Amino acid sequence: MTSEELLEELVEEAAHLVVDSSHVVALVGAGHSVESGIPPFRGPGGLWTKYGEPDMLGYQSFMRDPKKWWEERMSGTGPLQELIDALDQARPNPGHYALAELEQMGQLQHIITQNIDNLHQEAGSTAITEIHGSRVKLRCIGCNTRWPIDEFTVEELPPKCPECGGMVKSDTVMFGEPIPHDALEECIRQSRMCTCMLLVGTSGTVYPAAGFPQDVKMAGGKLIEVNPNETALTPLCDIILRTLAGTSLPMLVERVRQLAAA
Repeated sequence: MTSEELLEELVEEAAHLVVDSSHVVALVGAGHSVESGIPPFRGPGGLWTKYGEPDMLGYQSFMRDPKKWWEERMSGTGPLQELIDALDQARPNPGHYALAELEQMGQLQHIITQNIDNLHQEAGSTAITEIHGSRVKLRCIGCNTRWPIDEFTVEELPPKCPECGGMVKSDTVMFGEPIPHDALEECIRQSRMCTCMLLVGTSGTVYPAAGFPQDVKMAGGKLIEVNPNETALTPLCDIILRTLAGTSLPMLVERVRQLAAA
C-alpha cells in the first residue's frame, strides 16, 4: 500500500468517526499556524532558538511595571517583533478553511485554539475559544472584558478598564499568567461534551490544553491526530493522519460531506 493509499484509508476512518460523533471539538496548536508562515517557538527556525527562552515570569514582570511593558509594546521593538511581523502577514491556510467548512456543515461543534493569530476567525469559524488569548484584542485583568484593539483608545499607561477600573493588557496570556477563568471554563465544558476530538498541530506538552484530550479519552471519546510529527498524545490516538493539516483536513472535509449526504 502506498503512502497516498494509506492516507486515504485513514481519512476514510476519520470521516466515519466524525460523522458518527455527537460533539466534535478541534484542539489546535502552533504547528497548524506554521503552515501560514508563523514561526514556531521551539526547534529549527524557532523564535526561542534564535533569541533564547523568554522570561517564564513574564506576567509577574508585567505586574511590577506595566507602564514599562506598554511603552516597549508601543515602540515596536524587541525580539517579539519578528513574531508580530509574521502574524501581520499570515493568512489562513487550507486547514483553517477546512475546519470552518466542518463547522458550517454542522460536523464540528467547537474549536479550542492555543494560537493567538485570529486565523480561524479570518477563515470563517465562529465557535472558538482562544485559551491563550488573541493578538487582536485587549483584556481587563479585573473583569475579563475584552475589546478589539482598534476599538480601544489608550489614554494613559497602563490603560484602565472603563467597566471596572481594572488594568488593561493584551489579551494574549503571558508566561506565569493564569488562564482567564471564562476561557478555561468553556474549554472544560466543551471537553466534557466531546465525543471525538481532532488534535491539529498540537505537541501535547502545554497544559492545561494538553489535558483536554486525555479527559476525552478517559470518558470514552475518540481522538484523531493530524500532525506530521509524533507527539506526547500519539499513544492515546485512535487514528493518526501523519501529514500537514493543510493536506489532510480538506480531504477529511470532502469525505465527511459525502458521508453526510448519503
